[in-house]
Amino acid sequence: MSNAQKTIIFLGDGMADEPIAELGNRTPLQAAHTPGMDSIARDGRSGTLLTLPEGFPTSSDVANMSVLGCNLTTDYCGRGALEAVGRGVHLGPDDIAFRINLTTVENGILRDFSGGHVDPKPAAQLIELLNKAFGTATVRFHSGVSYRNILVLSGAEYSADLDADKPDDNQGNPVEEHLPTARSAKAEATAALLRKLIAEAPAVLAASDVVAKLTAAGHPPVNGIWPWSGGRAGAIRTLEQRFGISSAVISAVDVIMGLGICLGMEPIAVEGATGYIDTNYEGKADAAIEAIKRHDLVYLHVEAVDEVSHAQDLKLKLSAIEDFDRRVVTRVLEAVGPDVAAVVLPDHPVPIRLGKHTRTPVPVAVRRPGVAPDHVLTFDETACLDGALAHMRGPELMELLFG
Repeated sequence: MSNAQKTIIFLGDGMADEPIAELGNRTPLQAAHTPGMDSIARDGRSGTLLTLPEGFPTSSDVANMSVLGCNLTTDYCGRGALEAVGRGVHLGPDDIAFRINLTTVENGILRDFSGGHVDPKPAAQLIELLNKAFGTATVRFHSGVSYRNILVLSGAEYSADLDADKPDDNQGNPVEEHLPTARSAKAEATAALLRKLIAEAPAVLAASDVVAKLTAAGHPPVNGIWPWSGGRAGAIRTLEQRFGISSAVISAVDVIMGLGICLGMEPIAVEGATGYIDTNYEGKADAAIEAIKRHDLVYLHVEAVDEVSHAQDLKLKLSAIEDFDRRVVTRVLEAVGPDVAAVVLPDHPVPIRLGKHTRTPVPVAVRRPGVAPDHVLTFDETACLDGALAHMRGPELMELLFG
Protein backbone atom coordinates (compact mmCIF):
# COMPACT_ATOMS: atom_id res chain seq x y z
CA MET A 1 0.00 0.00 0.00
CA SER A 2 1.24 3.50 -0.86
CA ASN A 3 1.37 6.66 1.21
CA ALA A 4 -1.70 8.03 -0.59
CA GLN A 5 -4.57 9.48 1.42
CA LYS A 6 -7.06 6.72 2.24
CA THR A 7 -10.25 7.52 0.35
CA ILE A 8 -13.76 6.10 0.02
CA ILE A 9 -15.85 7.07 -2.99
CA PHE A 10 -19.60 6.69 -2.38
CA LEU A 11 -21.24 6.30 -5.79
CA GLY A 12 -25.04 6.56 -5.72
CA ASP A 13 -25.94 5.47 -9.22
CA GLY A 14 -28.43 7.80 -10.94
CA MET A 15 -29.09 10.04 -7.89
CA ALA A 16 -28.93 13.36 -9.76
CA ASP A 17 -32.20 14.72 -11.12
CA GLU A 18 -34.08 17.89 -12.07
CA PRO A 19 -36.45 20.15 -10.07
CA ILE A 20 -39.84 18.45 -9.67
CA ALA A 21 -43.07 20.40 -9.16
CA GLU A 22 -44.38 17.76 -6.76
CA LEU A 23 -41.38 18.49 -4.52
CA GLY A 24 -41.88 22.25 -4.61
CA ASN A 25 -39.46 22.55 -7.54
CA ARG A 26 -36.74 20.81 -5.59
CA THR A 27 -34.75 17.82 -6.78
CA PRO A 28 -34.97 14.47 -4.94
CA LEU A 29 -31.50 15.12 -3.49
CA GLN A 30 -32.74 18.47 -2.13
CA ALA A 31 -35.96 16.99 -0.77
CA ALA A 32 -34.52 13.83 0.79
CA HIS A 33 -33.07 13.73 4.31
CA THR A 34 -29.34 13.18 3.67
CA PRO A 35 -27.25 14.23 6.70
CA GLY A 36 -24.38 11.94 5.75
CA MET A 37 -23.88 13.29 2.24
CA ASP A 38 -24.53 16.84 3.47
CA SER A 39 -21.74 16.43 6.03
CA ILE A 40 -19.25 15.59 3.28
CA ALA A 41 -20.25 18.79 1.45
CA ARG A 42 -20.22 20.88 4.63
CA ASP A 43 -16.81 19.63 5.76
CA GLY A 44 -15.31 19.49 2.26
CA ARG A 45 -15.34 21.12 -1.14
CA SER A 46 -17.93 20.70 -3.85
CA GLY A 47 -18.31 21.09 -7.59
CA THR A 48 -19.58 19.20 -10.62
CA LEU A 49 -18.15 16.46 -12.81
CA LEU A 50 -18.93 15.79 -16.47
CA THR A 51 -19.02 12.00 -16.76
CA LEU A 52 -20.87 11.48 -20.06
CA PRO A 53 -19.10 13.53 -22.74
CA GLU A 54 -20.44 13.83 -26.28
CA GLY A 55 -19.28 11.09 -28.61
CA PHE A 56 -19.80 8.26 -26.10
CA PRO A 57 -22.94 6.37 -25.03
CA THR A 58 -24.92 7.73 -22.08
CA SER A 59 -24.33 4.50 -20.19
CA SER A 60 -23.00 3.58 -16.77
CA ASP A 61 -19.82 2.01 -18.12
CA VAL A 62 -18.80 5.34 -19.65
CA ALA A 63 -19.84 7.31 -16.55
CA ASN A 64 -17.99 5.11 -14.06
CA MET A 65 -14.93 4.97 -16.28
CA SER A 66 -14.94 8.78 -16.16
CA VAL A 67 -15.27 8.85 -12.38
CA LEU A 68 -12.38 6.40 -12.01
CA GLY A 69 -10.13 8.46 -14.24
CA CYS A 70 -10.05 6.43 -17.45
CA ASN A 71 -9.15 7.97 -20.80
CA LEU A 72 -12.32 7.18 -22.73
CA THR A 73 -10.67 7.76 -26.10
CA THR A 74 -8.19 4.94 -25.56
CA ASP A 75 -9.84 2.80 -22.85
CA TYR A 76 -13.50 2.47 -23.85
CA CYS A 77 -14.27 -1.12 -24.86
CA GLY A 78 -18.06 -1.48 -24.60
CA ARG A 79 -20.22 -2.51 -21.69
CA GLY A 80 -20.54 -6.12 -22.77
CA ALA A 81 -16.82 -6.77 -22.42
CA LEU A 82 -16.71 -5.24 -18.93
CA GLU A 83 -19.71 -7.28 -17.79
CA ALA A 84 -18.14 -10.46 -19.15
CA VAL A 85 -15.02 -9.78 -17.08
CA GLY A 86 -17.25 -9.11 -14.07
CA ARG A 87 -18.90 -12.53 -14.50
CA GLY A 88 -15.60 -14.33 -14.97
CA VAL A 89 -16.31 -15.06 -18.64
CA HIS A 90 -13.00 -15.40 -20.47
CA LEU A 91 -12.82 -13.42 -23.70
CA GLY A 92 -10.33 -14.36 -26.38
CA PRO A 93 -8.96 -11.87 -28.91
CA ASP A 94 -11.68 -12.74 -31.44
CA ASP A 95 -14.56 -12.66 -28.93
CA ILE A 96 -17.13 -9.86 -28.82
CA ALA A 97 -19.34 -9.57 -25.75
CA PHE A 98 -22.72 -7.85 -25.76
CA ARG A 99 -24.85 -6.95 -22.78
CA ILE A 100 -28.22 -8.57 -23.35
CA ASN A 101 -31.36 -7.60 -21.44
CA LEU A 102 -34.31 -9.85 -20.77
CA THR A 103 -37.29 -7.61 -21.53
CA THR A 104 -41.07 -7.35 -21.63
CA VAL A 105 -42.59 -6.49 -25.01
CA GLU A 106 -46.26 -5.88 -25.70
CA ASN A 107 -47.62 -5.50 -29.25
CA GLY A 108 -44.14 -4.70 -30.48
CA ILE A 109 -43.56 -2.00 -27.82
CA LEU A 110 -40.78 -2.28 -25.25
CA ARG A 111 -42.74 -2.07 -22.00
CA ASP A 112 -40.00 -2.96 -19.51
CA PHE A 113 -36.27 -3.00 -20.23
CA SER A 114 -35.75 -5.21 -17.14
CA GLY A 115 -38.43 -7.85 -17.71
CA GLY A 116 -40.07 -6.72 -14.48
CA HIS A 117 -36.76 -7.10 -12.63
CA VAL A 118 -36.95 -10.84 -13.11
CA ASP A 119 -35.37 -12.79 -10.24
CA PRO A 120 -31.92 -14.30 -10.87
CA LYS A 121 -32.98 -17.97 -10.78
CA PRO A 122 -35.67 -17.83 -13.50
CA ALA A 123 -33.49 -15.41 -15.46
CA ALA A 124 -30.66 -17.99 -15.49
CA GLN A 125 -33.13 -20.69 -16.59
CA LEU A 126 -34.27 -18.51 -19.49
CA ILE A 127 -30.70 -17.83 -20.57
CA GLU A 128 -30.08 -21.58 -20.66
CA LEU A 129 -33.20 -22.01 -22.82
CA LEU A 130 -31.81 -19.44 -25.24
CA ASN A 131 -28.53 -21.36 -25.34
CA LYS A 132 -30.38 -24.56 -26.23
CA ALA A 133 -32.30 -22.81 -28.97
CA PHE A 134 -29.58 -20.61 -30.49
CA GLY A 135 -26.22 -21.56 -28.95
CA THR A 136 -23.44 -22.80 -31.22
CA ALA A 137 -19.66 -23.06 -31.08
CA THR A 138 -19.55 -19.33 -31.87
CA VAL A 139 -22.74 -18.02 -30.20
CA ARG A 140 -23.12 -18.32 -26.45
CA PHE A 141 -25.39 -16.76 -23.82
CA HIS A 142 -24.11 -16.30 -20.24
CA SER A 143 -26.33 -15.56 -17.26
CA GLY A 144 -25.68 -12.47 -15.18
CA VAL A 145 -27.71 -10.76 -12.45
CA SER A 146 -31.46 -10.69 -13.03
CA TYR A 147 -32.25 -9.15 -16.43
CA ARG A 148 -28.58 -8.23 -17.06
CA ASN A 149 -26.95 -10.97 -19.12
CA ILE A 150 -24.20 -11.50 -21.70
CA LEU A 151 -23.99 -12.72 -25.29
CA VAL A 152 -20.56 -13.71 -26.62
CA LEU A 153 -19.86 -14.09 -30.34
CA SER A 154 -16.60 -15.88 -31.10
CA GLY A 155 -14.73 -15.53 -34.38
CA ALA A 156 -12.99 -13.03 -36.61
CA GLU A 157 -16.09 -12.81 -38.80
CA TYR A 158 -17.96 -10.88 -36.11
CA SER A 159 -17.68 -7.15 -35.61
CA ALA A 160 -18.67 -4.65 -32.93
CA ASP A 161 -18.80 -1.82 -35.47
CA LEU A 162 -22.55 -1.40 -35.20
CA ASP A 163 -25.20 0.76 -33.57
CA ALA A 164 -27.31 -0.91 -30.88
CA ASP A 165 -29.50 1.44 -28.85
CA LYS A 166 -29.76 1.32 -25.06
CA PRO A 167 -32.97 -0.41 -23.92
CA ASP A 168 -33.49 1.83 -20.89
CA ASP A 169 -33.55 4.83 -23.25
CA ASN A 170 -36.35 3.29 -25.31
CA GLN A 171 -38.99 2.06 -22.92
CA GLY A 172 -42.35 2.75 -24.59
CA ASN A 173 -40.87 2.71 -28.09
CA PRO A 174 -41.38 0.14 -30.89
CA VAL A 175 -38.64 -2.51 -30.88
CA GLU A 176 -38.61 -2.58 -34.69
CA GLU A 177 -37.44 1.05 -34.78
CA HIS A 178 -34.39 0.33 -32.63
CA LEU A 179 -32.86 -2.82 -34.08
CA PRO A 180 -29.06 -3.15 -34.39
CA THR A 181 -27.60 -1.71 -37.59
CA ALA A 182 -24.11 -2.05 -39.07
CA ARG A 183 -21.78 0.91 -39.41
CA SER A 184 -19.57 -0.96 -41.89
CA ALA A 185 -19.82 -3.80 -44.38
CA LYS A 186 -17.83 -6.03 -42.03
CA ALA A 187 -20.51 -5.68 -39.36
CA GLU A 188 -23.50 -6.50 -41.58
CA ALA A 189 -23.50 -10.21 -40.69
CA THR A 190 -23.24 -9.45 -36.95
CA ALA A 191 -26.14 -6.98 -37.07
CA ALA A 192 -28.21 -9.49 -39.04
CA LEU A 193 -27.54 -12.20 -36.46
CA LEU A 194 -28.58 -9.91 -33.58
CA ARG A 195 -31.79 -8.96 -35.41
CA LYS A 196 -32.51 -12.67 -35.99
CA LEU A 197 -32.07 -13.44 -32.29
CA ILE A 198 -34.34 -10.53 -31.32
CA ALA A 199 -36.99 -11.77 -33.74
CA GLU A 200 -36.88 -15.46 -32.81
CA ALA A 201 -36.22 -15.38 -29.06
CA PRO A 202 -39.79 -14.32 -28.07
CA ALA A 203 -41.27 -17.60 -29.30
CA VAL A 204 -38.74 -19.62 -27.28
CA LEU A 205 -39.35 -17.57 -24.14
CA ALA A 206 -43.14 -17.48 -24.46
CA ALA A 207 -43.33 -21.27 -24.79
CA SER A 208 -41.32 -21.94 -21.65
CA ASP A 209 -42.64 -23.21 -18.32
CA VAL A 210 -40.47 -20.59 -16.63
CA VAL A 211 -42.38 -17.69 -18.16
CA ALA A 212 -45.69 -19.47 -17.60
CA LYS A 213 -44.94 -19.74 -13.86
CA LEU A 214 -43.86 -16.09 -13.69
CA THR A 215 -46.99 -14.79 -15.38
CA ALA A 216 -49.22 -17.07 -13.29
CA ALA A 217 -47.70 -15.42 -10.23
CA GLY A 218 -48.54 -11.97 -11.57
CA HIS A 219 -45.09 -11.15 -12.93
CA PRO A 220 -44.81 -9.29 -16.25
CA PRO A 221 -44.06 -11.69 -19.12
CA VAL A 222 -40.35 -12.02 -19.87
CA ASN A 223 -40.71 -12.37 -23.62
CA GLY A 224 -37.92 -10.46 -25.34
CA ILE A 225 -34.19 -9.86 -25.54
CA TRP A 226 -32.23 -6.71 -26.35
CA PRO A 227 -28.49 -6.98 -27.15
CA TRP A 228 -26.40 -3.81 -26.97
CA SER A 229 -22.99 -2.24 -26.21
CA GLY A 230 -20.79 -4.90 -27.77
CA GLY A 231 -17.03 -4.81 -27.59
CA ARG A 232 -13.78 -6.72 -27.23
CA ALA A 233 -11.72 -6.93 -24.07
CA GLY A 234 -9.57 -3.83 -23.87
CA ALA A 235 -6.23 -3.01 -22.30
CA ILE A 236 -7.07 -0.56 -19.52
CA ARG A 237 -4.17 0.65 -17.38
CA THR A 238 -4.67 -0.23 -13.74
CA LEU A 239 -5.06 2.33 -10.96
CA GLU A 240 -1.79 1.08 -9.50
CA GLN A 241 -0.03 1.78 -12.79
CA ARG A 242 -1.56 5.22 -13.17
CA PHE A 243 -1.69 6.47 -9.59
CA GLY A 244 0.38 4.03 -7.55
CA ILE A 245 -2.55 3.09 -5.33
CA SER A 246 -4.13 -0.10 -4.01
CA SER A 247 -7.91 -0.23 -4.46
CA ALA A 248 -11.10 -2.26 -4.09
CA VAL A 249 -14.55 -2.16 -5.69
CA ILE A 250 -17.87 -3.10 -4.06
CA SER A 251 -20.92 -3.44 -6.29
CA ALA A 252 -23.80 -5.77 -7.12
CA VAL A 253 -23.65 -5.28 -10.89
CA ASP A 254 -21.29 -6.93 -13.33
CA VAL A 255 -20.33 -3.83 -15.29
CA ILE A 256 -18.87 -2.12 -12.22
CA MET A 257 -17.16 -5.26 -10.94
CA GLY A 258 -15.75 -5.94 -14.40
CA LEU A 259 -14.47 -2.38 -14.71
CA GLY A 260 -12.88 -2.68 -11.28
CA ILE A 261 -11.13 -5.92 -12.23
CA CYS A 262 -9.81 -4.33 -15.42
CA LEU A 263 -8.50 -1.46 -13.29
CA GLY A 264 -6.69 -3.89 -10.97
CA MET A 265 -9.10 -3.32 -8.06
CA GLU A 266 -9.93 -6.09 -5.59
CA PRO A 267 -13.53 -7.13 -6.38
CA ILE A 268 -15.53 -7.59 -3.18
CA ALA A 269 -18.83 -9.45 -3.51
CA VAL A 270 -21.34 -8.91 -0.71
CA GLU A 271 -23.93 -11.55 0.12
CA GLY A 272 -27.42 -10.18 -0.46
CA ALA A 273 -26.30 -7.39 -2.79
CA THR A 274 -28.95 -7.39 -5.51
CA GLY A 275 -28.60 -4.20 -7.54
CA TYR A 276 -32.08 -3.15 -6.42
CA ILE A 277 -33.81 -1.53 -3.41
CA ASP A 278 -33.75 -4.83 -1.50
CA THR A 279 -29.95 -4.87 -1.55
CA ASN A 280 -27.84 -5.50 1.53
CA TYR A 281 -26.91 -1.86 2.25
CA GLU A 282 -25.33 -2.59 5.63
CA GLY A 283 -23.32 -5.49 4.24
CA LYS A 284 -21.86 -3.24 1.55
CA ALA A 285 -21.05 -0.55 4.12
CA ASP A 286 -19.34 -3.05 6.42
CA ALA A 287 -17.34 -4.46 3.52
CA ALA A 288 -16.07 -0.95 2.75
CA ILE A 289 -15.13 -0.37 6.39
CA GLU A 290 -12.98 -3.50 6.31
CA ALA A 291 -11.55 -2.89 2.84
CA ILE A 292 -10.25 0.60 3.60
CA LYS A 293 -7.99 -0.94 6.26
CA ARG A 294 -5.94 -2.64 3.51
CA HIS A 295 -6.44 -0.32 0.50
CA ASP A 296 -5.85 3.30 -0.44
CA LEU A 297 -9.17 3.59 -2.31
CA VAL A 298 -12.52 1.86 -1.90
CA TYR A 299 -15.16 2.42 -4.58
CA LEU A 300 -18.56 1.72 -3.01
CA HIS A 301 -21.22 1.57 -5.73
CA VAL A 302 -24.98 1.27 -5.07
CA GLU A 303 -27.30 0.63 -8.02
CA ALA A 304 -30.71 0.90 -6.36
CA VAL A 305 -31.36 4.61 -6.97
CA ASP A 306 -30.72 4.20 -10.69
CA GLU A 307 -33.23 1.36 -11.06
CA VAL A 308 -36.14 3.19 -9.44
CA SER A 309 -35.25 6.35 -11.38
CA HIS A 310 -35.59 4.44 -14.64
CA ALA A 311 -38.98 3.23 -13.37
CA GLN A 312 -39.89 6.93 -12.81
CA ASP A 313 -40.95 6.14 -9.26
CA LEU A 314 -40.40 9.33 -7.25
CA LYS A 315 -41.43 7.85 -3.92
CA LEU A 316 -38.98 4.98 -4.26
CA LYS A 317 -36.23 7.33 -5.47
CA LEU A 318 -36.55 9.44 -2.33
CA SER A 319 -36.55 6.31 -0.20
CA ALA A 320 -33.54 4.80 -1.99
CA ILE A 321 -31.53 8.02 -1.63
CA GLU A 322 -32.27 8.12 2.10
CA ASP A 323 -31.36 4.43 2.46
CA PHE A 324 -28.08 5.08 0.68
CA ASP A 325 -27.35 8.02 2.95
CA ARG A 326 -28.32 6.43 6.26
CA ARG A 327 -27.46 2.78 5.76
CA VAL A 328 -24.29 3.23 3.70
CA VAL A 329 -22.74 6.70 3.80
CA THR A 330 -23.47 7.56 7.44
CA ARG A 331 -22.66 4.05 8.65
CA VAL A 332 -19.24 4.14 6.95
CA LEU A 333 -18.39 7.71 7.98
CA GLU A 334 -19.12 6.96 11.63
CA ALA A 335 -16.88 3.89 11.51
CA VAL A 336 -13.85 5.28 9.68
CA GLY A 337 -13.75 8.76 11.20
CA PRO A 338 -12.39 12.02 9.75
CA ASP A 339 -8.92 10.71 8.85
CA VAL A 340 -10.31 8.89 5.80
CA ALA A 341 -11.17 11.12 2.83
CA ALA A 342 -14.76 10.82 1.61
CA VAL A 343 -16.18 11.54 -1.83
CA VAL A 344 -19.84 11.36 -2.83
CA LEU A 345 -21.41 11.66 -6.27
CA PRO A 346 -23.74 9.99 -8.77
CA ASP A 347 -22.27 8.62 -11.98
CA HIS A 348 -24.95 10.34 -14.09
CA PRO A 349 -28.41 11.86 -13.72
CA VAL A 350 -31.61 9.89 -14.28
CA PRO A 351 -34.39 12.49 -14.15
CA ILE A 352 -37.74 11.10 -13.04
CA ARG A 353 -39.31 13.15 -15.85
CA LEU A 354 -37.41 11.15 -18.49
CA GLY A 355 -36.54 7.84 -16.87
CA LYS A 356 -33.21 7.75 -18.69
CA HIS A 357 -29.65 9.05 -18.44
CA THR A 358 -28.68 12.60 -19.41
CA ARG A 359 -25.30 14.20 -20.01
CA THR A 360 -25.76 16.91 -17.36
CA PRO A 361 -22.68 17.14 -15.10
CA VAL A 362 -23.26 15.58 -11.67
CA PRO A 363 -22.71 17.13 -8.23
CA VAL A 364 -19.64 15.98 -6.31
CA ALA A 365 -18.40 16.65 -2.79
CA VAL A 366 -14.91 15.83 -1.52
CA ARG A 367 -13.85 15.90 2.13
CA ARG A 368 -10.10 15.53 2.71
CA PRO A 369 -8.17 15.86 5.97
CA GLY A 370 -6.26 19.14 6.14
CA VAL A 371 -8.13 20.77 3.27
CA ALA A 372 -10.28 23.73 4.28
CA PRO A 373 -13.96 23.49 3.31
CA ASP A 374 -15.71 25.90 0.97
CA HIS A 375 -19.07 27.56 1.74
CA VAL A 376 -21.32 24.75 0.40
CA LEU A 377 -23.45 23.24 3.18
CA THR A 378 -25.60 20.63 1.40
CA PHE A 379 -25.04 17.98 -1.23
CA ASP A 380 -27.33 18.61 -4.19
CA GLU A 381 -27.31 19.68 -7.82
CA THR A 382 -27.72 23.41 -7.12
CA ALA A 383 -25.52 23.92 -4.05
CA CYS A 384 -22.55 22.12 -5.59
CA LEU A 385 -22.55 24.44 -8.62
CA ASP A 386 -20.97 27.17 -6.50
CA GLY A 387 -18.33 24.99 -4.83
CA ALA A 388 -14.57 25.54 -4.92
CA LEU A 389 -13.98 22.48 -7.12
CA ALA A 390 -15.87 24.21 -9.95
CA HIS A 391 -16.67 22.25 -13.10
CA MET A 392 -14.45 19.21 -13.55
CA ARG A 393 -14.35 16.79 -16.46
CA GLY A 394 -13.68 13.05 -16.57
CA PRO A 395 -10.29 12.14 -15.08
CA GLU A 396 -9.94 15.40 -13.13
CA LEU A 397 -11.58 13.95 -10.01
CA MET A 398 -9.07 11.10 -9.70
CA GLU A 399 -6.25 13.50 -10.52
CA LEU A 400 -7.46 15.73 -7.68
CA LEU A 401 -7.49 12.78 -5.28
CA PHE A 402 -4.34 10.93 -6.29
CA GLY A 403 -2.54 12.85 -9.05
